[in-house]
Amino acid sequence: MNFLLARINHETNTFSPLPTALPDFEPLYGDAALAEQLHARTALGAFIRAVEALPDAQLRLPVSATANPGGTVTSDARRHLCQCVLDAATDDVTAVLLDLHGAMVSDDEADVEGWLLAELRRKLPEVPIAVALDLHGNVTQRMVDHADIIVGFKTYPHVDMAETGEHAARLLLDALAGRCNPVTRWRQLPLLSHTLRSATADGAMQRAVAAARAAEREPGVLAVTVMAGFSLADMPDAGMSIVVTADGDTALAQRVADRIAQHVWTERDGFVYRSEPTAVSLARAAALAAQPGEGPVLLLDHSDNVMSGGTCDTMDVLQAALHAGLSGIAVGPLCDPHAVAALWDAKPDERVSVEVGNRIPVDAGAERTQAMRRQPLSYEGRVRARSDGTFTVTGPIYTGQRLTMGRTVLFDIGPAQLVITERRTEPYDLGVFRCVGLDPAAPSFLLLKSRMYCRPVFLPISRGLVECDADHGGPTSSNYALFSFQRLRRPVWPLDADTRYAPGNAFNEVPIDAPAGATGKAERPA
Repeated sequence: MNFLLARINHETNTFSPLPTALPDFEPLYGDAALAEQLHARTALGAFIRAVEALPDAQLRLPVSATANPGGTVTSDARRHLCQCVLDAATDDVTAVLLDLHGAMVSDDEADVEGWLLAELRRKLPEVPIAVALDLHGNVTQRMVDHADIIVGFKTYPHVDMAETGEHAARLLLDALAGRCNPVTRWRQLPLLSHTLRSATADGAMQRAVAAARAAEREPGVLAVTVMAGFSLADMPDAGMSIVVTADGDTALAQRVADRIAQHVWTERDGFVYRSEPTAVSLARAAALAAQPGEGPVLLLDHSDNVMSGGTCDTMDVLQAALHAGLSGIAVGPLCDPHAVAALWDAKPDERVSVEVGNRIPVDAGAERTQAMRRQPLSYEGRVRARSDGTFTVTGPIYTGQRLTMGRTVLFDIGPAQLVITERRTEPYDLGVFRCVGLDPAAPSFLLLKSRMYCRPVFLPISRGLVECDADHGGPTSSNYALFSFQRLRRPVWPLDADTRYAPGNAFNEVPIDAPAGATGKAERPA
């Protein structure tokens, strides 16, 4: 048996000013991809291990490519990565296992995953295709039409990547052995969830995932995923959906999808996050810091969250914290190659002045665009440490991966110590501070440009957290009123107060004459 495996991951924030080009994916090919992913706790890693455990199975891995969430993917990058997979889809392939995100948008295609699956199905019409998706994927009819098996993460922060891959691979192998006949159906909701309300440990999302897990124990149900979607991708199908794979029973798959979709709709307000003024958040943080306890208070700047496409250089929350009189702040990382270059050769304990942050104009197409264009801030301080910014991740997300932030400096401005890097980096490991000799448990406050990925690592060393959204927004703000959606289907909750949904309606049905391709809509299957 010949198995085709591949990984192409990108969560596209179409409002981010940072285009995503091929080098951002750092693609690996063939044996290099296999060596890097063999022991990785990713869906692809799980695929590799499942196939290699089979006797006489041949594994074909043309590409493994993952880029940090960012702006729209260039058409050249999309074509190159997809073509790597399609070129490997020859007639001797027995089955396909794909590790995809589900929310990738390119200059020339709003539904990259759906396009790739449709092209694979055209080349391999009878070959079973299994897909592992990120919980924040924006599922489309085209994805469902052309994949036999779809399984998504059930955790956010995503600590079940490998388990999701194991689940998808197990179903595919069972299908090849004749033990099941997987069929997939879905239900799309007119609901934009906020990323901060897609955490699976509590609230409406926890209850929805619990319902999905319970449904998977029902006879004939093979996989159920609550897709939170990624709302900052301005494409027609952004938002929540339920995807169900059943054993040969399409009616059962649709009933389960409709039932859980109705459950989600009933709790729709639980998926909406309403930001408070920055000053209110910082006052709460100061009060928390004054309470008994140990460890820093985490200030989570979710207006510039790297893993949602943030620039990692907006300064609003830090500026407001300093204005509010907070001190003992450690910030990290801030991405500013210009500041790193200016500070790199500073002498020990030499006081230097440098401009930091706000280098990249943020234009969300919003009415308040002018308010979102900021200038770098000038600080005076001392360089306390330098590093190549490279370390091995020890936390529960991307465990064992080598992370490179580029040249990194620790710049002490008095009330705050700034970890400044050459590359955008989500702080999902203590190494972002330790690589410059800073103990992250020591400061009074840790300002992190992260929504969720930081939590499994930094919460255990903290006394608590406060979520901070910049008043004038940012590339990943939770205030959707700052963004001008042009391609999103309407009406949709919470943007439109008149949004209605009825269980089992045709919300995710596509008119027969709907165009395919760049709109992200597929033709109705025959």
